[in-house]
Amino acid sequence: MKQIPNLFTLLNLLFGCCAIVFILQNGIDHAFDDQGEYFVRFPEQLALASLFIGLSAVVDFLDGFVARLFKATSAMGKQLDSLADVVSFGVAPGMILYQFLRLGYAQQEDGMDMNIGWLLPAFIVPCAAAWRLARFNIDDSQQYGFKGMPTPAAGLLIASLPLIYFYGNETAVKNVLANPWAIYAIIAIVSYLMVSNIPLLALKFKDFTLKNNLPKIILLLAAILGAVLLKWLAVPVVFILYIIVSLAFKNKTT
Repeated sequence: MKQIPNLFTLLNLLFGCCAIVFILQNGIDHAFDDQGEYFVRFPEQLALASLFIGLSAVVDFLDGFVARLFKATSAMGKQLDSLADVVSFGVAPGMILYQFLRLGYAQQEDGMDMNIGWLLPAFIVPCAAAWRLARFNIDDSQQYGFKGMPTPAAGLLIASLPLIYFYGNETAVKNVLANPWAIYAIIAIVSYLMVSNIPLLALKFKDFTLKNNLPKIILLLAAILGAVLLKWLAVPVVFILYIIVSLAFKNKTT
């Protein structure tokens, strides 16, 4: 029974590896549409990586729940969880950003021949994720509040980008995601939020009173409304709202 939570953690790692496989299988090339217009083709298979990162998030939640259910929490489980999270919410999202940078440069003249140095900033994200997780493991004060953005939240934000690009209807947003400078900005912001000490809410309940859970209820209602109205674009919107609400209720993040 004590190893059941660790099996969930390894499943998290497995899904993260599957996400990486789908990211690596995506080739960016040039093609012509029905009107003879030249465009850069970005295979939709990348969206499957987002699916597996989402599955990683589900089992990442479940391993903690199962550990508490079977009273099987352990120091090894904590370390194993962080190692899996680095892959699923650090390396895999970093590779998604790598592909978006390739997409952005591929639309420029001779963009397919760009120096790899322009793509390497994507891997600042997994480095920031590893730093954040290592710091979290030695800090016992983050039970009901976080110092910096949780790595799974950052990973899910980045995982939403292919879904927004392929299934969203907002042309302006797609153009932004195809701009390498916008991707650099996302890399910088997400990485900074992970390694910062900004107080952010942990979505755990101390009790079930409205007073103590008002910020969580606000976020829940916003997420439901956003999903209905904005579909996948709701993910970055709720992410921004999460930061705003956390700062507004920072006395409840500890």
